[in-house]
Amino acid sequence: MTVLVVGGSGFLGAELACQGHAAGRQTAATFHSHPGEIAGVTWHRLDLRNPASVREILDAVSPTAVVNASSGGSQWAVTAEGGMRLAQAAAQRGIRLVHVSSDAVFSGRRHDPYDETCLPDPVTPYGAAKAAAETVVRLLDEGAVVARTSLIIGDGRSEHERMVHALVAGTRDGALFTDDVRCPVHVGDLAAALWELTLSDAAGIFHLAGPDAVTRHELGTLIAQRDGLDASLLPTARRADSGLPGALRVHLDSRVTQKNLATRLRGAREFLRRQNPDH
Repeated sequence: MTVLVVGGSGFLGAELACQGHAAGRQTAATFHSHPGEIAGVTWHRLDLRNPASVREILDAVSPTAVVNASSGGSQWAVTAEGGMRLAQAAAQRGIRLVHVSSDAVFSGRRHDPYDETCLPDPVTPYGAAKAAAETVVRLLDEGAVVARTSLIIGDGRSEHERMVHALVAGTRDGALFTDDVRCPVHVGDLAAALWELTLSDAAGIFHLAGPDAVTRHELGTLIAQRDGLDASLLPTARRADSGLPGALRVHLDSRVTQKNLATRLRGAREFLRRQNPDH
């Protein structure tokens, strides 16, 4: 069995590739600008905007399954059309597809948590692109997996962790919102859950986020405390006052998915707990 990780040079993609190789699985990965440095993983340049590029990679690798962990941000041609193009090519070849989506597909206007049955109602270009891609994935292949996740954190390597360090050091402008709620997940847990879904016969929509709903400022405080930084130096603001687009409270409910997974998705308060150096 060969698994192709699309977006393998990204934060999540690299973790997927590492775990695949460590487990002895035949793993290939794609990159857009620069290949990753994971030994034992074969790398292929891919431009999701180019239909020929997608077809050539799938024909060359001939994977049993594809995990689309690419991150094109709000670029419609990459995030929406690229995801659709990959889904179409995979379906035509009978390749299993696991498509990573985002809690950005939701508006945050719902008072209750968002479970797997909730319909997308995005309020940002990124959310709209993600919602469009996951809709086409489900229409093209009933056996595909759509896995929605939230903020991805990981042992100092994530964008959010780097931001906290820069804000405390005063080398970056900005603030952490006190009214913007998400359910962070550790990149290692997320990748393990995605591998579990990839290797199963599961199909449909799954939510892969941590159980702790925290504000971005609470998340920043947890990161700072873990890393021995002065959390009082973190600037705060309210998204509602900023004029920036985006949902305020998106509590991704992963309880139904978690019941069917062996992988445990830890909450931010657990995986960011500061370790006692004497133990």
